[in-house]
Amino acid sequence: MRRALIVIDVQNEYFTGNMKIEYPPVAVSLPNITRAMDAARAAGIPVVMVQHDAPEQSPIFAKGSPSWQLHDEVAKRGSSHHINKTYASVFTGTDLAQWVADNAIDTLTIVGYMTHNCDAATIYEAAHKGLSVEFLSDASGSPSYENAAGKASAEEIHRVFSTVFHTGFAAVASTAQWLGAVAEGKALERDNIYLSVQRTLKATA
Repeated sequence: MRRALIVIDVQNEYFTGNMKIEYPPVAVSLPNITRAMDAARAAGIPVVMVQHDAPEQSPIFAKGSPSWQLHDEVAKRGSSHHINKTYASVFTGTDLAQWVADNAIDTLTIVGYMTHNCDAATIYEAAHKGLSVEFLSDASGSPSYENAAGKASAEEIHRVFSTVFHTGFAAVASTAQWLGAVAEGKALERDNIYLSVQRTLKATA
């Protein structure tokens, strides 16, 4: 197993801009992101820093604006590789797939924002490419949504997507659990769709 830690879009937009992360609160997720980065460096796990670019007139992530900048806490830690992207998935329109192949990476650990958007798109694409994926649920997060299709709280969005990821797309764990797995040189275990459904049937029987 050769891991890489993918730090997705930890940019000021999510802290002081128009897209503030609500759940888990950034007071929880940011320290866990930096803990994971520090542990990765100590363990020789390469860190990929990802930064989302939007046009200069965009209300969010406008390239060159303060909200587009990486948060100081992640920026000062540096990375093995830096990727700028314009789509949700870190793979789309970037060199991530080639970098993964060149570095013999078989496991991606995902942290950063947002759980249901860029994290989800990257997790699904990585799984479809045959990579093992880990998602640190307390080192990520979501805002709340409301549109013509409905309304969902940040907690609901984060919880539902994390639950779906763990059915086979990614092993979902806390940062503490991941740190333990890294220290022991072990992989985190995913669940599966069948068992996830069966548990609910037994609970309602």
